[in-house]
Amino acid sequence: MTPEKYINPFTDFGFKKIFGEEANKDLLIDFLNSFFGKNQQIESLEYIKSEKLGSSTTDRKAIATANRYDLYCKTKNDERFIVEIQKAKQDFFKDRSVYYASFPIQEQAQKGNWNYKLMPIYTVGILNFVFADHKDETDTLFHKVQLKDQSGKVFYEKLTFIYLELPKFNKTIDELETQFDKWLYLFRYLPLLDKLPDKFKDKIFQKLFKVAEIAKFSREERSDYESSLKYLRDLGNVIDTAKREGEQIGLEKGEQIGLEKGEQIGLEKGEQIGLEKGEQIAKKKAIIQVLKTGLLTTEQIAEIFTVTIEDIFIIQSKINT
Repeated sequence: MTPEKYINPFTDFGFKKIFGEEANKDLLIDFLNSFFGKNQQIESLEYIKSEKLGSSTTDRKAIATANRYDLYCKTKNDERFIVEIQKAKQDFFKDRSVYYASFPIQEQAQKGNWNYKLMPIYTVGILNFVFADHKDETDTLFHKVQLKDQSGKVFYEKLTFIYLELPKFNKTIDELETQFDKWLYLFRYLPLLDKLPDKFKDKIFQKLFKVAEIAKFSREERSDYESSLKYLRDLGNVIDTAKREGEQIGLEKGEQIGLEKGEQIGLEKGEQIGLEKGEQIAKKKAIIQVLKTGLLTTEQIAEIFTVTIEDIFIIQSKINT
């Protein structure tokens, strides 16, 4: 197997290398401008450490622990941007986006006589999964969400959520038309390329390919990237294995319990109860597998499997006994 020439932007290291370094912030600006209108182009950005988000030490630690891929920036006009890349599906990802957006709102509060005027906030989610409630919308991968009234008119325009469902992007390189198309293509296929394609000859992409070339990394950078890539691959394998085994256990247990209960309350109801119990058993088994790898924090596991941190502690305590 030929080694990859360019970094995977879905790794922690890769995303920060491309978009999170001061020398490369023109790459982030170009990406953001690719889906904004001509009248809303960003000219400059200032990076702000995500650890500054939150009104308390507890808030800031929660953000730093649960969201390792965030970039937090603001423009010269004082607009705030949270840019997040998310590689694993989470049932309550939209809720989390709203939760994080609340912190740059709170940090704008001023002491003394303040009129409550806020600057615009944008949360951008680059997702390597498809929302469950949008899986049938195969032609819609870009979601711009704002607060609207009962007539569908924007009621409050200073809070915007933008989500990009990358698995829905399936254009070939010959079908790329816009700058936005090109960015999405690179998010999906950059590690599979072995040279700069003709479609990407403009200056901004020439720079990106130079930044992303693994051979030009220092020894320390290459080590950091390999560790980040291993984490991404291990996490993918753990989740895939847990899903397969969970589905099998759920099916088998569901059929068994369904048949046993079927005589008492009807076959249809029995199967439903069986499937529900099977899913619970499958989820617990999957959590145990992920805990044993040591790859994720308690908070991350709770978010992925939509359980409470207390549930994780209970399961973990049973493993250790």
